[in-house]
Amino acid sequence: MVELKQNAYTQSQSTAIDAGLREYMMKVYNYMTSGLAISGLVAWAFASSDTLMQAVFGSGLQWIVMLAPLGFIFFLGARLQKMSLSAAQMTFWAFAAVMGISLSSILYAFTGLSVARVFLITCSTFAAMSIYGYTTKRDLTKFGSFLIMGLIGIILASIVNIFMQSSAMHFVISCVGVLVFVGLTAYDTQRIKSTYYQVAGTAFAGKAAIMGALTLYLDFINLFIMLMQLFGQRR
Repeated sequence: MVELKQNAYTQSQSTAIDAGLREYMMKVYNYMTSGLAISGLVAWAFASSDTLMQAVFGSGLQWIVMLAPLGFIFFLGARLQKMSLSAAQMTFWAFAAVMGISLSSILYAFTGLSVARVFLITCSTFAAMSIYGYTTKRDLTKFGSFLIMGLIGIILASIVNIFMQSSAMHFVISCVGVLVFVGLTAYDTQRIKSTYYQVAGTAFAGKAAIMGALTLYLDFINLFIMLMQLFGQRR
């Protein structure tokens, strides 16, 4: 009888954790989706206006637009503990809006059909890898260091190629980039899932969900950019 009660208690605890995890992951995906929606709307608004595009990318403002998202990421990482949940939300959405301005150059340079096609490919790939990262029992942490090294390699190679302007290197960077961000999507999803067990029931849980959303947002956007470089058709 006692054993039956213990089993029932254990099962109820497991059910509560599963429900809490699903709710937490839904928050992460909802934040991420809202960020992508804001970025998409802002990118479309700017790409539809030659005046706005010229004002930003025809002047020194383009460097501010390119570097501002990085500033938002560092700011969130450094200040998240001390920020309120509403302040963290507003910072994340402001970041998404600035990213939208930066992404408008893609909508402006490539045909709408190819953007839509690559976006659907990105959505399908991201969803498949995120589901894998969420459901797999395999520990993906051992791949983290290789993926981070790959990411650093992509950044360094991209900087070098700014000066070399090599189409062959550009192609290789895009191919490697797709593989790295596909892997990071699964790895980061599993890491976000693990974070839940550390922050569940704490005041930090809501802000942790925002950081998780930011991580997956960046995986999605970078995967989209790499695929656009491979399959996008310029106007």
